[in-house]
Amino acid sequence: MHELTNVSGVAHVIQLSVAPVFLLTGVGAILGVLVNRLGRVVDRFRALERHTEPEEAAPEMRRLSRRARMIHWAIGLCTSCALLVCIVIASLFVSAIIGVELSTPIAMLFIAAMLALVAALLCFLREITLAKGSIHRLPSRGS
Repeated sequence: MHELTNVSGVAHVIQLSVAPVFLLTGVGAILGVLVNRLGRVVDRFRALERHTEPEEAAPEMRRLSRRARMIHWAIGLCTSCALLVCIVIASLFVSAIIGVELSTPIAMLFIAAMLALVAALLCFLREITLAKGSIHRLPSRGS
C-alpha cells in the first residue's frame, strides 16, 4: 500500500484539488442566487393567493409555477455538481493514499459534474427567460 508519507506528496494532492475547490465556490454562489430567486417566486405566489381572485391570478401563478420548477431543477443539478466535485476531491486523496490509479473514474466524475453544471445553467437561463416574459410593456407617456 502506497501512503502519503511526505509533505510534498500531500502538497501535490492539495494542488490538484485547488481547481475543483474553486469550482465549488462558484457553484455555491450560483446556488445562493437560485435559492434567492426561488424565495422571491414563492413569496410572489403566496401574495397572489392572499390578495387576488383565483381566476385573475391564474395566468401569473402558472408562470410562477413554471419558474419555480426550473429553479428547482437548477438547484438539484447544481447540488449534484457540487456533490460530484466533492467526490472528485476525495477520490484524489484516496488515490494518493492507497496508491491506486483512479484517473479514469476521477475524469468521468468531473465530466459528470460539468454536465450537471451546464444543465443547471440552462435551467437557470430558461427561468430567466420565463421571468422576463412576464414583464409587460408599459405604454409610453406622450406618445
